[in-house]
This record gives sequence, structure tokens and C-alpha cells, in this order.
Amino acid sequence: MEARRASELESGAVSAAVREHLRALCLREFPCGAGSWNKSRFLPQTWRTWRELVPREEDTVSPGEETEEALLGLVRSHHSPWALPTDSSDEDRFLRELAVQNPLVLKDTFFYSYFRSLRVVDKEVSHVDKDLLKFLKLEELVLSANRIKEVDAANLPPTLKVLELYGNEIRSLQCLCAHPPPHLQHLGLGHNKLRGPLESLYLTSNYWPNLVSLDLSFNDLTDLQGLMVNLRTLRRLRLLVLQGNPLALVPYYRGFTIDTLSRLCVLDDITVSPNEKHQFRGLSLSGDFLACEAQLVVNLGNVKGVLDSSVFHSEPGPEGPFITYNYYVTYEFMEEEEVREEEEYMGVLAEIVKPSPSPELFVEEFAEEFVEEAEEEESLESGTAESVESESTLVSAESVEVPGSIDSAEELAKLRPRVDPRLFPSPGTVLFSTVHMPWAEVIACNYEMQHTFKDLVLLKAFLLTGTTVTIVEEKIVSWPLVPPTVDSPLPAKKGKGEKDQKGKKEKDKKGKDKAGKEKEAAKERKGHKKKKELPKELRQDPPILRVLGSGPVALEPLLSGEPMVSTECNFGVIRTLESDKLTLSRDLKKLKKLAKKEKTPLPAVVFDEDYSPQPLTVELQVQLSQSRSAAEALRASAV
Repeated sequence: MEARRASELESGAVSAAVREHLRALCLREFPCGAGSWNKSRFLPQTWRTWRELVPREEDTVSPGEETEEALLGLVRSHHSPWALPTDSSDEDRFLRELAVQNPLVLKDTFFYSYFRSLRVVDKEVSHVDKDLLKFLKLEELVLSANRIKEVDAANLPPTLKVLELYGNEIRSLQCLCAHPPPHLQHLGLGHNKLRGPLESLYLTSNYWPNLVSLDLSFNDLTDLQGLMVNLRTLRRLRLLVLQGNPLALVPYYRGFTIDTLSRLCVLDDITVSPNEKHQFRGLSLSGDFLACEAQLVVNLGNVKGVLDSSVFHSEPGPEGPFITYNYYVTYEFMEEEEVREEEEYMGVLAEIVKPSPSPELFVEEFAEEFVEEAEEEESLESGTAESVESESTLVSAESVEVPGSIDSAEELAKLRPRVDPRLFPSPGTVLFSTVHMPWAEVIACNYEMQHTFKDLVLLKAFLLTGTTVTIVEEKIVSWPLVPPTVDSPLPAKKGKGEKDQKGKKEKDKKGKDKAGKEKEAAKERKGHKKKKELPKELRQDPPILRVLGSGPVALEPLLSGEPMVSTECNFGVIRTLESDKLTLSRDLKKLKKLAKKEKTPLPAVVFDEDYSPQPLTVELQVQLSQSRSAAEALRASAV
């Protein structure tokens, strides 16, 4: 018997899952069923006929038996070892109580005529078998979260009014349309794998004449106009859910659907208002002029809590090094089909990295690029390759010491750990960056970028994955290209006669005007030295990049109907009390000069014992463009 039950469960049949569920209810075991605990009420005696086998009240119960009230208490009490789980259905509770009150009624014929609703959820069901036809009064069948790829509609009871198949592996509606239940009013097919324009051909009144509610959410349907043409034939359709499909990402999706299905009352769990119907009136007639593409706008706001690394460096000497720091924010986004040139990004820097077979190959290619650049350069004093200028590329690797040739895996392994993978985009994505800006208490990015996509299926996959936001510190070390000239000191212990003679010759040769010019030049050199200005010509080392904070951002709400994802990415505290004191000390010097000049008092700044540095944060908004009227939708498509 146990072997048969195991084989049935392995087959994945619905009826086998139902029988297993009934067995788990323990309807024939204590405190249910008929046994020694209630034999005086249900066990027949020799002189009683079958007509007398009905429950009857006993004035007294035999020793060792339980009363009906006591047994019901064991079934109903939440603290009882025989209590049902809290998420059990009303049908389960009713069957348990009936098994206490009248267990002799519970036969197969009773079950097949009793059940009007069956919920077989997450039971590894793979197919609908013909035993389901034995349920003569079944109206609701829920087979969600199973492994069903096709449904043999001939095995569905004709009395069905509700059929839910959420979270399965159904790829086509053709199997359901072979023998569809004629009285079906609700069909739930969300979170399946429906894809292709032909699926809409199976959503007509020829198959579902009484359909009132249809849920196709989170599939891969892309043909909005073709789907609307067929759904228009469903005269009784009042509730429709299409969110999570790629077709719902186009700006005019809601307006076009509302105008096409004039009888629709609820779309994506949002009531269709009369104002919406008025705003989008006539849009369905202009379907041929609407572009099938999605638009998203990304905004990056203020960055706070950045560590000011410049306070840890002393003032540079005349020979350098001169160290500067810049900060910027990057985020990943899906690669567009028609990749725009860099200048078309309005000054926004971007780099596209094609998918590579493995991260090791990607790092190896990156190292080879450095070696090639190194061979082109004549000077390799530090053993590093010269990176591309930061004006034309987004990501530069940390200053890596590259050997003359990479012949072994060991040398490549030494190189790989120095390249932070967070500084590179994922395969098939584009890495966008804000403008590189110097340190400030609040760095205002004021960044906005619009992205347009035609491959809506890939866009849906990207939104399900999400993006990654990274805050990067760029350290630039510069050296004078030409060593600074040092004024030669006067010769020691020269004779006075020689000195006078030399001065006389110079005066005769250059004259008074030349002496005046030299005097001005000397003053100018002195002024430059005092101000400690950088030399005009500097040689920059490859930028040294350091990731200050990086983390994922979920974009799935954009698929669930939310028009915008707005969040403040928090990467934790990277500043310390010591670093803030150094920054304040540097700023106070500037404030003293300003206060002295304007004759104003200095602000009082005190660090108390409860001082807590501000965390590193950046503001991010990703908005899905949506048309608010028919005119706006047509205008956007025309542009």
C-alpha cells in the first residue's frame, strides 16, 4: 500500500496529491474516526441492523471512551497535539469535525460529491489526471506553485468556474483551449512562461465566453496591440492583470488598454476611473503610430558622508607629488540595442563591456591592454601602464604593477586581486558615471539620464536582477614634467673687485630697463613660491580608484506597477572622529582668514562624546515613463 502511494506521488498526479492530503488529515485516527474511544456510539452490535447504524446520544459512556464534546475539543483547540495547522482551509476543519461526529459518512462517494473547491499548492504536481473528473461538483481548482507544463483540458471538470495555475511552467495556452471548461469565469496564469504573439489567439470568446477575470501577470508577452484585438471579443471581461509582462513597460500601456477594452473596470488591481477613459479616448485608433519601446529616467542626487582623504597628506614640495581627489557615482544599466556614441551622452561617461566567457579571461584581457600601452610608452619607471585619460573613459584600474610579459598563471593571479571587480560593469551592461567632483560635505551630483529600450524581454530580465550603485574615490598623483628651476646661490668668498667688475659689465650691457624687468621677474617668482601654485606642466600617474561603497538596488517594483523606485543607498559609516577633526582643522584656517578679512566671529564647533559620523549615502531615483493622456502618448512616439 505504501509503495503504491509513493508511486502515485512520484507520478505527480493531482488526484494522488488530494488523496495524500486526506490521509494527512488523519480522518480515521484518534480523535477522529470510529474506534475504542467511541465504540459504544458507532461500532455495530450483532442484533442491530444497518438502519440502526446512526449516531445516538448515550446517557453514559463506557469506561475508556471519550465524549463527543471532549473529542471535538481536541480537534478545535490550538494547543492540542491533534490540532490542524493555522493555515488550514475551512474544508479541512469541517472534515475533521465531521470525522468526530459521524465518521461512517466519510467514504469516497462522499468526498467526490462534497468538494466544491480543491487547493493543491506546492505539492510537486506535474499533470492533471482523469480521476479529477470524479469530483462532480467541483467549481474551484487551485494548482499554483507546482511543476505543470501542460494541462489536459479534457480532464478538467466541466463545472469549473475558477482555475488558478500561478507559478507553473506553462508555455502555451493551446493545451487549455482543446476542451476549455465552458462556465469558467476566472483564469489565473500569472508567473508562467507564456511568450509570443500567437498566445493572444487563444484568448477569445470562442474559448472563454463567460470569462470575467483574467490574470496573465509576470509572463513574457510583448504584443500589446495584438493581445487587445483578441481580448476585445471577451464581452464579459471586467478585471484584467497584465503587470510584469514586457508589454506593460511601454509608456502608453495603461491608456491603450483602457481605451481598447471599454467595459474594463479594474486593470492591474487599480480601478479604471471615468477620467482615465476620457483622457485616453481615441488612443486605440492610433496604435500603428505608437513606438514599441520603454523609457526610464535615472536621477542621482546628493552624496553624503564621504571621507576626505586629502587631510591625511602633507603639503607637497616643489618637486611633488601633487595629490588631488575626485569622487563620483556609477550605476549599471542594460545595454541598449543602438549604442549611442560617447558624445551623445551629453558629457556622461560610459563604457560598454561585452560578455566574456569567464572573469579570468576578462582580467587577462585587461592586463594585456595595460601591457600593450606599456610597450608603447618609452618610460616605465614605476612599471605601470599609462591609462586612458579620464575624460574619455569611465573606469581606470588601480595603479597595477604590470610585468613586462605575463607568461604564467601565477603572474596573472598576482595581478588579478588588485583589480576591484566592482569597478567594472557586469557582462552585457553599461556603466554610467556622474561627473568627477572634489570633496564636499554634500556632493550634489545633479545627474539625470534617460534610457530607451526596444528589447522589452531583456529589459524585464534586467529589472528583475536590479542594478548596482557604487561610490568611487579617484586619487590622482601628479609630478612636474620639468624639474623646477632653483635660483643659483651667490659664489662663496668671491673677491670684491671681481664682483664690482661683473656688475659694471652687466649694467653696461643690459641697462636700467633690463634691471627693472629682472626685479619684476624676481618678485613674480617669489609670489609664485609663496602661493605654492602647481607647475603648469604635470605628468599624471594612472588614477588610483578606491570603492568607498557599493550595493544592489532592486528595480522589480517597476514591473509590479510602481512608477518610480526612490531610495537612499546607505553604505555604512566610513568617516571617523579623527578624520573629521582633521577636516575641520583645515577648514578653520580658511574661516579664520575670512573672518579676519570680514571682521566676523568664528562659528563654535564642538565634538561631544556622543558624536556619530554621518553614513555614506547617495540618493537614487529610477522612473518608468508613463503617458498621462492620449495626446502625450502620441507626442512622445512622434519624438
